Amino acid sequence: MSTASVDLPLIASGKVRELYDLGEQDGQRRLLIVASDRISTYDAIHPTEIPDKGSVLTGLSAFWFGHTARIIPNHMLSATDGVPAAVRGRALAVRALRMLPVECVVRGYLAGSGWVDYQASGKVAGIALPAGMRESERLPEPIFTPATKAVEGHDETIDIERAAELVGDESLMRQVAQVSLALYNYAAQHALERGVILADTKFEFGIDETDAARPLVLGDEALTPDSSRYWPLADYEPGRPQPSFDKQYVRDWARSTGWDRLPPAPAIPDEVVQAARGRYLEAYEMITGEPLNAWLERAGAQ
Repeated sequence: MSTASVDLPLIASGKVRELYDLGEQDGQRRLLIVASDRISTYDAIHPTEIPDKGSVLTGLSAFWFGHTARIIPNHMLSATDGVPAAVRGRALAVRALRMLPVECVVRGYLAGSGWVDYQASGKVAGIALPAGMRESERLPEPIFTPATKAVEGHDETIDIERAAELVGDESLMRQVAQVSLALYNYAAQHALERGVILADTKFEFGIDETDAARPLVLGDEALTPDSSRYWPLADYEPGRPQPSFDKQYVRDWARSTGWDRLPPAPAIPDEVVQAARGRYLEAYEMITGEPLNAWLERAGAQ
């Protein structure tokens, strides 16, 4: 879904989101984040969109921002005030932050690149794990495994000491790690009660330079199927890859086509589009306990 109807200064355009300038209000610079229906795999954008994906990402972020504000302040200001009517439901007005130059990953289960690392070394991000663990097995306790923010190519997993060097403040990085783990633990418990396993997730934090008392703020998206690995509890079985609610379904399809993972990405067939859309909608409904239309109505979507 295009965001060309937004008549605001465009600051940046990413694989999924556009960022616009909303100007200042009460001394606080405000931004508009608009989530499109685009989908990317292996850092390449497919020409086919997934209907309602942008609304799911935005609605879930708003849900989690509301539920985790007691743990850490977040950048969300409004889903309606300052949000153009044409993009309501998939856009949020947020406060501008000075974003930290690291991805803050928390893993509760052994999957993805963590499983690859464990097979090679028995460790993930330098953290030793028990011998003999199986793919998708729950870890003894969640671990914080930060990563670089790659301008091109893939992010690189690093240890917390290297993350502190990038941030330039060891104490702040320790706080980020603690908050990341607290957010994951809260969200994982909520999801589990809804029949969903939160295997791992990625957070991004920034500094609000207008608030000296509580400068660390949760930004970007929060606990969406694009930034998290969600599995249905009913189908969970350690020792193999798990069916998922995230875009791994589309990634698996893309890998099966023989595509060399270089742009341009292939068009996605309709049956894969519909199956992916169904997974995004199911994730929203299971986690929030409401249909997506309820969020769209609250946001005043057209």
